[in-house]
Amino acid sequence: MNFPEIVRFALRGIGANKLRSALTMLGIMIGVAAVILLVAVGNGSAQAIATRIEALGTNTLTVLSADRGGGLTVKVSDALDDPMLAPDVRSVSPVVSTSATLTYEGAEHQVGSFVGTTPAWFTASNFPAARGAVFTADDETQARRVVVIGQTVAEEMFSGVDPIGLQVTVGGALFTVVGVLAEKSSTGFQDLNDIAVAPLSAVRQVLAGYGPLSSILVEADDPAGVDAVQSQIATVLDQRVPAGSDGAAAYRIQSAAQLLETQTETADTFTTLLGAVAAISLLVGGIGITNIMLVTVTERTREIGIRKALGAPRRVILTQFLIEATLLSVIGGGLGVAAAVIGSRFPIVGVQPVIVPSSVVLALGVSVVIGLFFGGLPAARAARLRPIDALRYE
Repeated sequence: MNFPEIVRFALRGIGANKLRSALTMLGIMIGVAAVILLVAVGNGSAQAIATRIEALGTNTLTVLSADRGGGLTVKVSDALDDPMLAPDVRSVSPVVSTSATLTYEGAEHQVGSFVGTTPAWFTASNFPAARGAVFTADDETQARRVVVIGQTVAEEMFSGVDPIGLQVTVGGALFTVVGVLAEKSSTGFQDLNDIAVAPLSAVRQVLAGYGPLSSILVEADDPAGVDAVQSQIATVLDQRVPAGSDGAAAYRIQSAAQLLETQTETADTFTTLLGAVAAISLLVGGIGITNIMLVTVTERTREIGIRKALGAPRRVILTQFLIEATLLSVIGGGLGVAAAVIGSRFPIVGVQPVIVPSSVVLALGVSVVIGLFFGGLPAARAARLRPIDALRYE
């Protein structure tokens, strides 16, 4: 018996019990689709984070306090904006960030990030206004209660209404909306458009108080000079921010490049974990193939005996059942790839999946190996049957 005939017998065996074969392939399909889609979700999340960080600019540095007690003040921020001590610094933006509830005509919206800062923040963070305008240095000096809101805030509170010039209540005080920020791509786990930005002086008066700053955003003149700027501001901070009791610096400086590297490593770990979890479903599908093929061998024991009695060699029987198991796995894997491609067109948990080609190849390769590995035991059992025993089977 040649190979095409063996394949034809295998296909006939699969078609003999269509429902059972379909359910077996469904298990493999779900496993392959889960692996590809979960890896795609991890990859999509990583790309969204990378896009967000890169959009912030490769020439920015963020100064954070190393302890909860703080130590970053407006005076420290002003000291960093010194052309003598830090000549390569373009702008410095002190930042206070808190959460707040905005109210407009009875409608309320909880803003996760209500930022108090200076006008330079909009340029440094690459967050321009799409409508209206950002507040001015004079607004900051006079502590005017004006606010620039993100797209999510505008849609939630002012659906169908132009918010420019309207007043919202924040912390018991009225703030006038002067602008709406341009839309930012979201990471899926954090809505970057759910934000409101107001003059630092007004936010400290109404919401945050006059404690330490949350952070300081520093913009370098040139992306190539970020390392020089980091060294310059570190020198200033060492003089202005007292070290901790253990002698360690009381501040941390993060560049966009460092943050991107950290986030990329985290995303890679996250993607690997998702792929490993999804691979369990492939293993379950493989066990299902073993179970079904053992049942098939038992049901077709008499057929095997007849074929052996007619001269079918052991290798033919072995090959046929291996091909049956592999076909079940490969067809299920192909359907899983198709399902994953269709599923990747829709956001999952707020993340747009981005399929990794290597995950498709790997998932299909694993499905073939599963067919061969988990189909090996039933195939070997069928090939070992003695014709006389098989013919006696009822």
